[in-house]
Amino acid sequence: MNPLESRLDYLFGDVMPQAGEIMQVAPGVYWLRMGLPFALNHINLWLLEDEMEGNDGWVRGWTIVDCGIANEATRAAWEDIFAKHLGGRPVLRVIVTHCHPDHVGLADWLCARWNVSLWMPAAEYAFARMMSAALPGVEGTAVVPHFRRHGLSDPELIEKIGQRKNYYPSLVPAVPHAYIRMQDGDVLRIGKREWRVITGFGHAPEHAALYCSDISVLISGDMVLPRISTNVSVFAIEPESNPVQQYLDSLARYLTLSMDTLVLPSHGKPFRGLHERVSQLQNHHRERLAEVLHACSTPRTAAEIVPIMFSRPLDSHQLTFALGEALAHLHKLWYDGTLRRRCGADGVIRFSVTRSN
Repeated sequence: MNPLESRLDYLFGDVMPQAGEIMQVAPGVYWLRMGLPFALNHINLWLLEDEMEGNDGWVRGWTIVDCGIANEATRAAWEDIFAKHLGGRPVLRVIVTHCHPDHVGLADWLCARWNVSLWMPAAEYAFARMMSAALPGVEGTAVVPHFRRHGLSDPELIEKIGQRKNYYPSLVPAVPHAYIRMQDGDVLRIGKREWRVITGFGHAPEHAALYCSDISVLISGDMVLPRISTNVSVFAIEPESNPVQQYLDSLARYLTLSMDTLVLPSHGKPFRGLHERVSQLQNHHRERLAEVLHACSTPRTAAEIVPIMFSRPLDSHQLTFALGEALAHLHKLWYDGTLRRRCGADGVIRFSVTRSN
């Protein structure tokens, strides 16, 4: 365990649910894990005890929070959960925190399987629909000219990235054609408890976390993770964005929550120490920004910043996140006025320290 992690309280130690099993982590809240075919090899999903009024009175059942990717292994794992752990009670709704494939991939299947509604923030739903349909600007190959402008020139990498047109649809083949909107500040009655929606930005268009003050539990999605820092990237569809600033602004909102909050992240293990972890993430980005600023004493492209921020070897999949994140830190400094941005005769954008620095 690294020194930063040692400051967090992993309430359950190394105990975690095995495939096809669930584990209670708070009253009416259950943890399950699904596999992912990436370096980040798992996602945490959540089952909440729920009840809703139906035609014949109140129905006891379950709310699912996040879904896993759309593949046969994840469907089979869900069916195993349904057969063994629902106690004969139905799923009543599906909540998705944001549009990334490991969170929304099986939403359409789950909603159809149980004939229930999808609950999701509007921006997340819209992006999921656009990316699942591989619309121009958000399909996989849109990043190629975007990354070329920011210094990516390796022909092999460009070719590999250019072959990813159907990457998102392969993991999210469909999204329900209708949904119920969640907005910041909404209070959802789930079972006998109220959960407040807290939206966050920088990682995704309108990420929704859920907080229950009665039991001091935060379902944080990807906004607060215990071991790794959340990816914040500049995407081709929003090339002038400032996601690092958005993310830092969003992080500060969690400091208003109870000091003893149990954080249920999408990756890693549940922990206490939310305020400590927010401070760690804030410091992490301050350090990265200082590193990037120092590197730009001579003009640098985002591609040239990648090996400074990420010393380990990266495959083409990891590179798309790393390059997007390098550019996000450059943009934060550019918007702050400490870097200037210039496009050269070669059509490539470079950043350098302003004269006042």
